Amino acid sequence: MNTDDLLKFSPFTSAMHSKFMQLALDEAEQAMREEEVPIGAVIVCDGHVIARAHNQREQLRDPTAHAEMIAITQAAQSRESWRLEGCTLYVTLEPCPMCAGAILQARIPTLVYGAADPKAGAVDSLYRLLGDPRLNHRTEVLAGVMAAPCGEILSRFFQEQRRVGKK
Repeated sequence: MNTDDLLKFSPFTSAMHSKFMQLALDEAEQAMREEEVPIGAVIVCDGHVIARAHNQREQLRDPTAHAEMIAITQAAQSRESWRLEGCTLYVTLEPCPMCAGAILQARIPTLVYGAADPKAGAVDSLYRLLGDPRLNHRTEVLAGVMAAPCGEILSRFFQEQRRVGKK
């Protein structure tokens, strides 16, 4: 979907998308400081941030502790409902199958992501779960918002991991 199409159903402008993606990038930077894979997520409802998170798999020793999963849990608690209708999820990397499934289950109508994930992306790269007509809910997607800085932080992290000999 192109930006013009997204703006038809999104109350936000391109500048607003960049503003919220920058907040997700701030979360990714926090993840990097914690030696986590630097992915950040922010959930916005009615123009207000209701959740922000970053990867915490190492810290929590939890394979499900992806930025999106933590943010969705926070947003559901904030709204006192598992239905996150009317919200927009911003994430620095294209969601994996687990996170894409959670986005659908939470009924999030709009996803905005930065960098594509050719190895595990379940939105555009490997699978197209969020637009699958066989499912009872679909999510509109805007890809590539601030893709360069979103991809660059991941590249820096993995270069450093290789330099010090970590996986």
